[in-house]
Amino acid sequence: MVSLFLKMLLGALTVLVIALLSKSRSFFIAGLVPLFPTFALIAHFIVGTSRTAADLQATALFGLWSLAPYAAYLLAVYYGSVRYSLPATLIGATVAWAIVAGILLIGWSRFHAAT
Repeated sequence: MVSLFLKMLLGALTVLVIALLSKSRSFFIAGLVPLFPTFALIAHFIVGTSRTAADLQATALFGLWSLAPYAAYLLAVYYGSVRYSLPATLIGATVAWAIVAGILLIGWSRFHAAT
C-alpha cells in the first residue's frame, strides 16, 4: 500500500512540475519532464533482478525501438498543432502512436523472437 501511495505521489509531483514549467518562460522544458526514465528504472530493476543480463539487454534494445512511436506522436502534434484543433491534434497523434506501436510490436515479435 505504501508503494502504491509513493507511485501516486510521484505521478502527482510530475504533473505539478509539468504545470509549473508550462507557465514559465522555459515552457518547452515541460516536454522533457515526462521523458525522465522513472518507469524505465523500475522496469529495468525488475527485469535485471528477475531475469538474465541478456533479457535486460533485450529490454533496453526494445526501449530504444520504442522511441519510434513517441517520435510519431511528436511529429503528429508538431504538424497538427497549426492545422487542427487541439483535441483533433491530440487524438490524431495518439492514433499515430498506436499505429507505430502496433507495427513495432508485430515486427519485434516476428524478428526478435527468431534470433
